[in-house]
Amino acid sequence: MSRDEIMAIFKRTGVLWEGHFVLTSGLHSAHYLQCARVQQFPEENTILCRELAEKFEGMDINTVIGPAIGAIIMSYEISRHLGTRALFAERENGVMTLRRSFALEKGERVLVVEDVITTGGSAQEVIEVVQQQGAIPVAVGALVDRSNGRAGLGVPVQSLITFDIETYAPEICPLCRQGLPIIKPGSRQITVMP
Repeated sequence: MSRDEIMAIFKRTGVLWEGHFVLTSGLHSAHYLQCARVQQFPEENTILCRELAEKFEGMDINTVIGPAIGAIIMSYEISRHLGTRALFAERENGVMTLRRSFALEKGERVLVVEDVITTGGSAQEVIEVVQQQGAIPVAVGALVDRSNGRAGLGVPVQSLITFDIETYAPEICPLCRQGLPIIKPGSRQITVMP
């Protein structure tokens, strides 16, 4: 798929937002990517996940795993295309772990998936869970790599698209200087700040 085709899906499904946002990092940006929105549309999500899965064909992957909640559907859909098992890791008392009697076997080859990589923190936590189980993290796949390849996860990273979205420290944010209302999106809530 071309970048334009991927962007067309993102626009149709409401993934790409424009405005004035405060990111989880505390930095401000004029753009925000909410990839969970594409998962509302099975046909569109299947197209993207199939495209991402194709990047890992022939890598002898046994299991696909992603962090809850954002990568649960993705993990399932990519595993379906690769013919593997699908798992998800989740936080328990703030620590990423396998629950619900999920387990990995020693030497099992695992693909870690994530909807958006920004700093790579969640993907890194899942990689550590895989390693703690004695399994082998083979690679990371993401719909979007916002780090523009700088996340440094210690395994190959493949994404459908990379973004180098400009961010600003709050004290030098041109959007703040324009007086634009700030939106704090995220997986937990959307808050419009004064």
